Amino acid sequence: MSRKPLLVATLAAAMTVLLGSQPAIAVQDEDIDFDTTEDLYQVCSVEPGAPEYVPASFACRGFIHGAVQYHDAVTDRKKLKRLICYPKNVTTDDGRMAFVAWAKKNAGNEKLMNETPVVGLVRALAEKYPCK
Repeated sequence: MSRKPLLVATLAAAMTVLLGSQPAIAVQDEDIDFDTTEDLYQVCSVEPGAPEYVPASFACRGFIHGAVQYHDAVTDRKKLKRLICYPKNVTTDDGRMAFVAWAKKNAGNEKLMNETPVVGLVRALAEKYPCK
């Protein structure tokens, strides 16, 4: 069974609760797409205090957590080479900050920013937490 529908359903439920409990905000469902690395960057770089921060933060953290969890599960179970070697104390927010910094640095690189977001995320995390 694919986990993508579960992730999308979870995010949609969270968005529904959040949108129903707050004043109208600028982020709409169609704004939180993860088609490209640029899309992920736009969602993950929403600043605290912005009206759309809460749903964007949940969406960003969910994407990062899911991607890293999948990476860890596949590399551990299949004994594949790890792409990301982060210390045990690293948090999802540390990963978000590493990704946002990487994406900001590469914002002018159309090729990188048009890749699928999981590829951009792994590139960023592998650069920040390389495997020796």
